[in-house]
Amino acid sequence: MDPIAGTRDTADEPLFRRDGNRFVPSAKTRGPWDPNAMHGGAPSALLAHVISGFEPGSTTFVGRMTVELMRPVPLVPLTVAVEVVRPGKKVQLVDAVIRVGDTELVRARALRLREIDLPTDDAVMTGDVMEPGPAGSTPFDSRTFIESEGFFHAFDVALARGAWGRPGPAAMWFRLRSEVVAGEPVVPFSRVAAASDFSNGLGNAFPWGGYLFINPDLTVTVARPPVSEWVGIDAQSVVGPNGTGFAESAVYDEQGRIGRATQSLLLDRL
Repeated sequence: MDPIAGTRDTADEPLFRRDGNRFVPSAKTRGPWDPNAMHGGAPSALLAHVISGFEPGSTTFVGRMTVELMRPVPLVPLTVAVEVVRPGKKVQLVDAVIRVGDTELVRARALRLREIDLPTDDAVMTGDVMEPGPAGSTPFDSRTFIESEGFFHAFDVALARGAWGRPGPAAMWFRLRSEVVAGEPVVPFSRVAAASDFSNGLGNAFPWGGYLFINPDLTVTVARPPVSEWVGIDAQSVVGPNGTGFAESAVYDEQGRIGRATQSLLLDRL
């Protein structure tokens, strides 16, 4: 029996639907800071989806993606422009921009790499594992923490260590159960990008309710795609006395460590 099945909605909306050349968001993209703006993980997942499928060829593995969240992203139809800015047979740079009208809201740059069959010692390939796994972690009903429909509710969630909403390092498993784009398969890197943007909220330095800790960026680097739907985030934050800081996390699937994520932080009192 799936230990997290009880937290599932009966009908899971996709994050976005295609409407011609636009992407129309659902309420599942909403973030915690503004009811009219998206969670940073939603546009990050969309950019990962679009970049992963753009001009497929020999360099399609997304090894790194940096997302610059320059402005709040409203819950309105978006356009995404993608281009290869550095072509190559082994290494390629791809840029993608989210706009509403003529206004640029989010920009991403991805490093895409070629893949070959290169047998590797299992211990080197997987590294350490995040314990406990999803089945041994504590199911977390996001609606007990955030009642209004939003990005958190697009996931099954299980708490491995620490506590959500209280300061300090913490580790949590995320399983994206909504399609990123309606009717299209969820690409593995989108699962990683979507979960990684929770790092600052999971390993937060200040308690929820009294402070803002907004991330204007997200960088995700992976050695391999996740082989399961569950993505583990082991996160912590470091802050300075000047209202800035950063969050970082080790990223896992159920077989072991697959990457890392970092976010710059803008801190303030509510």
